[in-house]
Amino acid sequence: METPPEIATDDLSFEDALKELERIVGRLESGDATLDESIRLYERGDRLRARCADRLDAAQARIEAIRLDAEGKPQGTRPFAAA
Repeated sequence: METPPEIATDDLSFEDALKELERIVGRLESGDATLDESIRLYERGDRLRARCADRLDAAQARIEAIRLDAEGKPQGTRPFAAA
């Protein structure tokens, strides 16, 4: 199976990195890849996983909840707390 040329993980959007990661997981789970290809896919998948985690961490850091005073006016911000 011919694979397309790899794009640097830093150049991928979160969505594109996640799609490629899902494709890699499917390929590895199929058991059809050779040992060398499996190792290469695993290494690429690990880089994609790290890229996705970094993008999610950055997005969460930007999300802030507005804190209101007693009159309902914005008083400041506080970090978003994921529930």
